Amino acid sequence: MKRSGRHYKSIRFVDICLTFIVLTVTTIILSDWENITPFLTSLFWAQNQFIKPSSLSSKPQDCNYWKGRWVADNRRPLYSGFGCKRWLSRNWACRLTNRIDFSYEGYKWEPSECEMPDFDPFAFLSRMKNKAIAFVGDSLGRQQFQSMMCMVTGGEDFNNSEVKNVGEEYDLALPPGAIRPNGWAYRFPITNTTILYYWSATLSNLEQINTTTSQNPDVKIAMHLDKPPDFLTKYIHQFDVLVLNTGHHWNKRKLQKNHRVFYVNGYPNQDKSLNDFGRAKNFTVHSIVNWVDGEMRYNPKLKAFFRSTSPRHFFNGEWNTGGSCNNTVPMSRGNQVLLDGSSDGVVESAVKGTKVKILDVTALSELRDEGHKARYSVVGTSGGYDCLHWCLPGIPDTWNEILAAQM
Repeated sequence: MKRSGRHYKSIRFVDICLTFIVLTVTTIILSDWENITPFLTSLFWAQNQFIKPSSLSSKPQDCNYWKGRWVADNRRPLYSGFGCKRWLSRNWACRLTNRIDFSYEGYKWEPSECEMPDFDPFAFLSRMKNKAIAFVGDSLGRQQFQSMMCMVTGGEDFNNSEVKNVGEEYDLALPPGAIRPNGWAYRFPITNTTILYYWSATLSNLEQINTTTSQNPDVKIAMHLDKPPDFLTKYIHQFDVLVLNTGHHWNKRKLQKNHRVFYVNGYPNQDKSLNDFGRAKNFTVHSIVNWVDGEMRYNPKLKAFFRSTSPRHFFNGEWNTGGSCNNTVPMSRGNQVLLDGSSDGVVESAVKGTKVKILDVTALSELRDEGHKARYSVVGTSGGYDCLHWCLPGIPDTWNEILAAQM
């Protein structure tokens, strides 16, 4: 059968259009290959490494996630301790130290009353599309932030086109005389997800109250127990998830070393009961929880969590009196938590009756004393014992798995 002239011309027109489109797209890609490549890499990373449709459709459950047990899991760790160098501090990357036993990496937390889904990086980013998650707290909060960055990236060190440094958007910079910035913020362009951390060891607003001179070299800092950090006041409306923590800086040595002076209602503290550091911490935790709860009325999208205290495991003394944590045997103190309530009564009582939820990690972490950084170091020589911070990959990864489940 012969084609009509009109039909033949139509086919030729379509062929010409398709050829034009292919040539145009090819030209664009070749001319802007440097900018196109990171996008294609990110797309390949997301579609081929991480996406699991079943986990995208999972629904959150009401569950006591901190009641359960540790079980062996040969799929652990969630990322390599040799990688993630862009986000993971060398001192916490125990695979890079002189430690030789890593059995602590091979366990996952299993709640007894419900199923906790496996952490899926792309599913997490998909749920956090066009959203921001903020960790605000002390160095244990920084560990949780670094853990989250390593979990979401799978431990890969993506470049700044694939995971952008957006710290300037949140005024996160290196203060004069400091050894590290007051925080970090990174954005995943593929889902426009931002993950950030801000250093606030006591969750109190700090304000310089004197000028240093040659006669008076010490800077006095007003520590407002009833006021949140300025950072939170300024940026909380931009957050979709907020994770707070404080705890181990509430001691006389650290507060006096940093020249802190307690303030309440804008004036030096007159309540003698708050001279007790434990009571001052309790007062501050309740104050900031109530403030966040009030802010949530104006920001209904916000999900706020207060992480309970991460336990220390100094045995036979303190950090400065010969205390140590030499155990390397997982679960030598048991593997189960049977408590219905929290082991952190301060946080539990503070969030009660508010929209802020507790991220309870205290009791389950208490069982894992073998997972601390301990005496191991990058340079290969044994230094002092750190029985406060954790090896990464490690226990803070579980904190983030529970956080993702609660979200």
